[in-house]
Amino acid sequence: MKQLYPLYFALLLFLTAAGAHAQDMARVRQTIDTLCSSAMHGRGYLLEGDAKAAGYIRSRFAAAGLKSFDNDYFQYFRLPVNRITHTPQLQVDGKKLTAGSGFLAQASSASGKGKAKVLVLDALIFFDPAVAQRFFAQDFHKKALVFRQQDRQKLQKLAPEYLTKLQQAKVHVVLQPKELLTTVATRQGAIPVLEVQAAAWPATARRIKYNITADFDSAYTTQNVLAFVEGSIRPDSFIVFTAHYDHLGGQGEEVYFPGANDNASGTAMLLELASFYSQPQNRPKYSMAFIAFTAEEAGLLGSFHYVQHPLFPLSQIRFLLNFDLLGTGDEGMMVVNGAVHTAEFELLQQLNQQHHYLPNIRNRGKAANSDHYPFSDKGVPAFFFYTLGGTTAYHNVKDHPGQLPLTRFAEVYQLILDFAATLQE
Repeated sequence: MKQLYPLYFALLLFLTAAGAHAQDMARVRQTIDTLCSSAMHGRGYLLEGDAKAAGYIRSRFAAAGLKSFDNDYFQYFRLPVNRITHTPQLQVDGKKLTAGSGFLAQASSASGKGKAKVLVLDALIFFDPAVAQRFFAQDFHKKALVFRQQDRQKLQKLAPEYLTKLQQAKVHVVLQPKELLTTVATRQGAIPVLEVQAAAWPATARRIKYNITADFDSAYTTQNVLAFVEGSIRPDSFIVFTAHYDHLGGQGEEVYFPGANDNASGTAMLLELASFYSQPQNRPKYSMAFIAFTAEEAGLLGSFHYVQHPLFPLSQIRFLLNFDLLGTGDEGMMVVNGAVHTAEFELLQQLNQQHHYLPNIRNRGKAANSDHYPFSDKGVPAFFFYTLGGTTAYHNVKDHPGQLPLTRFAEVYQLILDFAATLQE
């Protein structure tokens, strides 16, 4: 038996080392389920969704023993935001449409309710001046102006007198040919606007009854969540991991947007990395900072606020990795700024080829499409990772945890650890 001891201990050491890096996918799933729960109501700016999510992330940081930059893990700031505070209502010729799947209030919609006759936009107005003149000679008051999404930009290019006439309508109805998508609005429009699934809109519609309640808050208080693990050798140099935890919130109590892929998946990755580096046996040489941003969906406002008010000098950042949409991976991963920081991208490629983590890693240049951008704009070297393939649910009620495959989540996690380790050499 003695001759087996070396083999046994070698196997034990292998399993211990593997366990130190192994991905706890059950915990990842639980994190995503929690962030997407109805209690957090889409992690937006209604029913305290953002505050509840921020509190959860702070509790995870604190439980892992991460340090706070300012004793409470939060960085507060204010933003303007329009909120649909009650579940919108819509009936077309007496038939009720379902909020969330059949229609939504546009994020920037004003309040409004009542009944209105349908006035369908004549698309010939864009090509025939005589048709346009006749169409806009009509009385738009008490009308529901109905037009297609693909005509929206054309409408903005009409003559000023026609644009004024459009605003005389009681309500606008925009027919969406595909999925209903929404966003976070930092302003409120002049009139109520409903986004309706084209397939749910009757071709012979004559009258609608609607009710939209919106509230514009010019100074809503929200918060980034920040923590760090101090490096053992170079504590004044940082590798920074970021992900936005906010999503689109909801419309009243009955409709909310879970945001599983966008971006509970990236937030889960952030928390997994925080857990790893918080363990004494994994203490890094460089300090590791973890930032969960709010208000990304409102125009990267959380990350722009941070770079204007950094908690340590931006010049001390060795590299920043931003995670958004990490719930798939069937077709590999995209690296924004990969074409900018070519040496680091080549390192990623080498690590991936060596360990066969992902089918492929693609790169692109600069893009202002997530929270890496404000840092890049200030000269901080940064990558933005998002996975490819799999689910197409995005900015709608369908982006829930049950449809999220997490195909290559564990592999992306390991690639990040390998990449960060190499950056510290």
